[in-house]
Amino acid sequence: MDNHPVSAQLVGLFFQMDGKQLQDQYKNHLSDFHDWDQKSHAENWTLFPENISEHLSIDETSFSNGELYTIVSSKSAKGRKGTILATIKGTKAEDIMAVLERIPLRSRNKVKEVTMDMAPNMAKAIRRCFRNARRVVDRFHVQKLAYDAVQELRIKYRWEVLDAESKKIIESRKRGIPYEAELLPNGDTL
Repeated sequence: MDNHPVSAQLVGLFFQMDGKQLQDQYKNHLSDFHDWDQKSHAENWTLFPENISEHLSIDETSFSNGELYTIVSSKSAKGRKGTILATIKGTKAEDIMAVLERIPLRSRNKVKEVTMDMAPNMAKAIRRCFRNARRVVDRFHVQKLAYDAVQELRIKYRWEVLDAESKKIIESRKRGIPYEAELLPNGDTL
């Protein structure tokens, strides 16, 4: 930055401005927020049909106060500008379909694949809105399902072992002999 006095003054003002004032200045004077064509419904949904691509993702997220939103994104944008195709308040299939069906059918028919979780509402919306798309369950949700199943079995077997060990402890006390847990070859107990 050069040593121009106006530049120094602007920088000084910027650092003296509080965050709320900066946000207000941006929203009301620098951005096109007040002229935004989606402003009237943005709390319920936004749609950017120009961001559609052959490979999409759909999932729900909670932004604040536990409110769920469905996010449809383009995988080809790789998280950069043009990633968001739609945001929809809630997770009802009918609400999702109502927004996505605003995209011309010709564009929706070009979608080849939609990655999703295992929620039936998402599958229903994809089947109806992207008829030519293959539905793919994302790896994260499959891994989580497998992990949960293994964890459930681990807990079940752990309780069985604890119950059996408790019975052996009671039996040892009745006999008046100290209980010694069985040691496995690795030196651990069951």
